[in-house]
Formats: sequence, structure tokens, C-alpha cells
Amino acid sequence: MLELGLVRANLELVEEKLRARGADPSALLGDFRALDQSRRDAITLAEQSKARRNELSQQVGALKKSGQDASALMEETRLLKEKLDQLDQTAAQLDEQLRLSLARIPNLTRDEVPAGRSDADNVTVKTWGEIPTFAFTPKPHWEIGEQLGILDLERAAKLSGARFAVYMGAGARLERALISFMLDLHTSKHGYTEVLPPFIVNSKSLYGTGQLPKFAEDLFRCSDADAEAVARGDFKDSDHWLIPTAEVPVTNLYRDEILDETRLPIRLTAYTPCFRAEAGAAGKDTRGIIRQHQFQKVELVKFTRPEDSDAEHERLTRDAEEILEALGLPYRRVLLCTGDTGFSSAKTYDLEVWLPGQQLYREISSCSNFEGFQARRANIRFRPSAQGAKAKPEFVHTINGSGLAVGRTWLAILENYQQPDGSVLIPEALRPYMGGLDRIVKEV
Repeated sequence: MLELGLVRANLELVEEKLRARGADPSALLGDFRALDQSRRDAITLAEQSKARRNELSQQVGALKKSGQDASALMEETRLLKEKLDQLDQTAAQLDEQLRLSLARIPNLTRDEVPAGRSDADNVTVKTWGEIPTFAFTPKPHWEIGEQLGILDLERAAKLSGARFAVYMGAGARLERALISFMLDLHTSKHGYTEVLPPFIVNSKSLYGTGQLPKFAEDLFRCSDADAEAVARGDFKDSDHWLIPTAEVPVTNLYRDEILDETRLPIRLTAYTPCFRAEAGAAGKDTRGIIRQHQFQKVELVKFTRPEDSDAEHERLTRDAEEILEALGLPYRRVLLCTGDTGFSSAKTYDLEVWLPGQQLYREISSCSNFEGFQARRANIRFRPSAQGAKAKPEFVHTINGSGLAVGRTWLAILENYQQPDGSVLIPEALRPYMGGLDRIVKEV
């Protein structure tokens, strides 16, 4: 969430940044100045009325003490109390309207983010690895997986419907190997602390990271949630949602807390399944396991001081890239344009892996710097240690990225390491996690 004072003082800039995202400022902001001024006027009148009430209370006390008639002042005090109750109610209603208005506004993209409307306007800033060449026509992962007997989409559809997968045999082991490999590398080499969070969260958690209220249709909601209350922004502690990414529970670990600056940066990594309704994805990526309702991911999350967030964002992106490099998978780093940058992000790099069976690059990680946007929504702050115990807390900056999306890494291995005989070589870095297995062959 943007800070009210920033929007108030820089409304034209905010409107310009919204237009750069392809958004309509009037639809998101409404008459922001009028709403803000009405709220401020109501607060000012309420404060003036409270001051007058206190003054009258003192006068009434003095008259009673001297034995004089205070009935007129007491009646004025009673009427003033009624007026004050109305002013407080009006101020509270306007304050809630302003909060909901701010909650709808996406983060402001950084100045270095290229202007653009869609992924066609994203900018490639780095490529790594050689595109593999084959003496045969490379197959897509769904054909390879089916022929090897390690991917079963038909039985998954029988169990759960479209956009689910069953991994079998060496395919299931490869998924597990990737999870362990990623977690081990991020904890032992990159200095992250492993977390195993809940896979179900409440609405406050999803609000904190920016999924609610705007993206409710993209989530799986458990039946105990009150949809009308969620639409109003009235979140219950008892409602539950399946997580769309580990970013949500891990970021909210420190919701409503003040951290000691000496703990920063905090670097956390977590494996979780992820659940997404994929609203609006009808007809997209219907083949294979590119776009699933349930998939596995290893997430990287950081909490940093504002002055360190740029460097930590670059470092987190490199940590994700090292997984791809260790596995020998060609990729490119792409800086997303304004129109393709996510709601909560100020700047995002996508890592896209090469898929020879489809002859294209596919996103395998998004690494984003949210600056103080999520921290303000989730009320995550730190106290600057140099200023002592009485220092005013400041909002941390949050950063996160996939390190990596496990299913997409799995399919990238199948497509990049496929062999003429239909087998798939196992990257050397994964062989210790596969019991020494060096290739996947069709099981008899």
C-alpha cells in the first residue's frame, strides 16, 4: 500500500505512474483530493469539538464548585457530545473509504522500469548458456513424460479435473530431488534459513502481500470464508485460503511486528505446494504442466533496510539464476515493463528458461522488489539501532522470487536433456539426489 502522505503530495506523479501501467487513474483514485479533504475537515471539526467540550467541562465544574447554575452549559455540552459522535462516525467512514481507495492502488514502478503495455515490451538484460542442438526433432515435455511413463495427465484429470498432474516413478523422484537440491543450495551456499509454513492462510495474510482484495478470483477459498466480508475488506481471523505461493505465509511471519535492525537482512526460503484458480487462463497453456492449479515451488523471501533493497534484489535474482546454471539450463533475465509488472512490485526481473520442445523461453521465476508496499499493508517495521530504543520504527522493504518453480524446472530438464532413444539424462548436480541415477528410461 502506498503511504497517504506520498499520494497526497504527489498525486500527479501517482496518476502518471498508473497510466504507465495501463490503468485508469480516475477508476482507481476517484476524486481523491475531495475525499482526502473531507476526511481531514471531519477530523479537524472533531478535534475542535473535543477541545470545546473539554473547555465546557472545566467551566461546568467551576460553576458547580461556586454554587452557580451550570444547566445552560451542561445542555450545550450534551448537544456538543451528540455532534461529536456524528463527526467521529463521519470521520471513521471517510477514513475507511480512503483506506479502501489506497488498497486498490498498485505500487509505483521504479523510474528504470521500461514503459510498455505487455510482455512484448519487456527488455532482455542478460542471457546465459547455449541453446542446445539436436540431431532429431525435440519433443515437448508432455510427450516425453507420457512415453517414459513418468507423467500421467489423464489419471490426474480423473482425480481432480483439468490442470492437475500425477508424477510417477522416476518422475516423482525427480520432483523431490529438485526440491531438496534447491533448498540445500539456498541454505548452505546463499545463507537462507529454511521455513516450512502452513499451506492455508487467512485473509489478513493475503491482504498483506497484495493478493486481496483485488485478486480474490485467482485464489482457492475454503468454505468458511465470508465472500461479502472479504469484498468489503472486513477480514475474519477464522477464514482460510489455499496459498498461491509461499511468499504469502513467509512474508506475513512478521506481520504487525517491529524487528531489530541488527537482524536485517532476514533471508528465508520455503518449499510449499501452490494453488491457483488460474482465472482468465481458459485456453492458455492447455498442454502439459506449464499452467497448473497445483504445483510445487521453492520461494526466496527477504526483509531488508530500504537502503539495501536494491542490492538484495540483485543478489536474490542471482541466487535463483545459480540454480539454473547448476542444472545447465539456458535462460535469460528479463526486466518487466510497467504494464507487465505485478500489482505489488516496484521492479521485477523474470527468469525465462529455454524449452527446445516448444522452441521458446518460459518464465520460471519472478524476482521482485516491493520496497515498502507490502510492509505497509502488513505493518512490518524495524527500529533503527543507531538512534536508540526511542527511534521511530520504519517500514522494511520486502523482496521475493521463485528459486525456482519446481514443475517448470522439471519439464525444462526433460526438454533440454532428452536423448535420441527417448531417455532423459539427469543433470550431474541432481544425481546424488536421485540415488546415483544418471538417466530416466521407460520403466518396463
